[in-house]
Amino acid sequence: MNTPSSESVPVKALDPGLYIVATPIGNLGDITMRAVDVLRGVSVVACEDKRVTGKLLKHIGVQKRLIAYHEHSIRQVEDEILDMLHRESVALVSDAGTPLISDPGWQLVKRAKDAGYMVTAIPGPSALIAALVQSGLNNRRFLFGGFMPRTDEGRANCLREVGDLYCTVILYETGPRLTKSLKIMAELWPNREIAVARELTKLYEECRSGTAEELLEHYTAHPPKGEIVLMAGPPITIVPEEHDVETMLRGLLKTEKPSQAATRVAKFTGRDRKELYKMALRLKAE
Repeated sequence: MNTPSSESVPVKALDPGLYIVATPIGNLGDITMRAVDVLRGVSVVACEDKRVTGKLLKHIGVQKRLIAYHEHSIRQVEDEILDMLHRESVALVSDAGTPLISDPGWQLVKRAKDAGYMVTAIPGPSALIAALVQSGLNNRRFLFGGFMPRTDEGRANCLREVGDLYCTVILYETGPRLTKSLKIMAELWPNREIAVARELTKLYEECRSGTAEELLEHYTAHPPKGEIVLMAGPPITIVPEEHDVETMLRGLLKTEKPSQAATRVAKFTGRDRKELYKMALRLKAE
């Protein structure tokens, strides 16, 4: 993205308040025009890592005062930010994506609102949404569970809590711990469709789906790095209504053959594949 330098663009100072600004999750070209304008116009930027945010600001031609706001400095920095808000505009950013999503910040927002300060959000990239919409999983209802617990017992308890909900479950996991989570999923949810998204918006972006056992075999042989979005489709014990099945088939037929679409929906719903294949041929002919 070619962005003019800050010297060549008139900067409009923003009203005092807290601006929650989403930033790219990988590809810097995903930053929104509004986010650039806000980052130009605020007085201060509160961020997780000054080096990471500094690179982004340099990319868009902006120089700002940066203050570190992360889990190890929350209380002290929150007091400092709240003291600024009656006279200055402060942007809150994370290293990547939408602030507050599995990152600190909700306490700051609550304290700012309770104190009567203006709080607004500048929407943009989010890893969980980017992963969900390309997963091929049912996205009519979904639950975001944040980062998986670190222990095997914690992971198992987390999955049992949401196991009976008819929705797609979205979780964050780290590359080194992915196979541990997939192993537990294979035990608890052997027939559910699972998807793993990684390197989102980057050169080697990947969204791989299959059973937990299939994905466990793949990622044991090809250990991933970085942060992972781990998703599980709804339980197949509940058969969707007829119009839901047709909706699923129609969506898959945009990119897949009737036989492939029927196979995927059969795995997901437990419905007879031959019946679904006939339905797919009819929908394809319409």
